[in-house]
Amino acid sequence: MKVLSIDHLVLNVRDVELSADWYRRVLGMSREDAAPAHDGARRTSLHFGAQKINLRPTGRSQTEWFTARTPQAGSDDLCFLVDATPEAVASHLAALAIDIELGPVTKRGAQGPIMSFYCRDPDGNLVELSSYVRCR
Repeated sequence: MKVLSIDHLVLNVRDVELSADWYRRVLGMSREDAAPAHDGARRTSLHFGAQKINLRPTGRSQTEWFTARTPQAGSDDLCFLVDATPEAVASHLAALAIDIELGPVTKRGAQGPIMSFYCRDPDGNLVELSSYVRCR
């Protein structure tokens, strides 16, 4: 057996509404609220490309949402590929008053050099926005 791709991730968040709005507004993801699951809880997910991120509110028990042993909001590092030049990424973040903590910097992505900017979501997760445009 070998892994083919990532289907979805679960992001532990303190406030589903705040997080869903941030990822929609800042990264252009679309939100979907699914009908209640077998446990009666409504699920919120964010969609982009062929992937999705489920937003899991912290404080839920394992019986409410089967998850990692020690779920914590703000402990993730995420990297998203974007369809924009580094200049456009910087302008977009500035227009939304999102602090750039680092960047632009050249990093090593899964397929070679990428140009990256780093910012934080409402929970403090490190969000890397990268593109495989001509890196210097």
